[in-house]
Amino acid sequence: MCKAANLAAALDSTGGGAAGSVYMKLILTNTGAEPCLLKGFAGVSLTAGAAGDPIGAAATRDDSTPVADVLLAPGKAGSATLRYTQAGNYQDCARTAAAGFRVYPPEDTASLFLADPKDACTQPGINLLTIGAFAAV
Repeated sequence: MCKAANLAAALDSTGGGAAGSVYMKLILTNTGAEPCLLKGFAGVSLTAGAAGDPIGAAATRDDSTPVADVLLAPGKAGSATLRYTQAGNYQDCARTAAAGFRVYPPEDTASLFLADPKDACTQPGINLLTIGAFAAV
């Protein structure tokens, strides 16, 4: 399995948006010397900073894309669709600034940080994030 230590994370926000949501591609690239397997869903949450705690609810899984084995040769990438719903859509949201996303590769307890300032809701019952399964790029 691909591990955070041998991955680089990036976002492609050209996916557009609709009805208060922004669709992005979460891209993980194998920076290691050996192939690795990327299978399933990343754990994603908004966070106050590179070493900060998660803010609000973690991303829920979007099961509309089937889970597949994505074998990443060195230098190759896999991507998953990440949807961010604007915090302003929720009247009862206690808004706070998030510096970006904490990303846990599938089956890994180490994480990567992606700087991308967003508004977050501090309540765990308001879910702003949805993540799909990884696919080959």
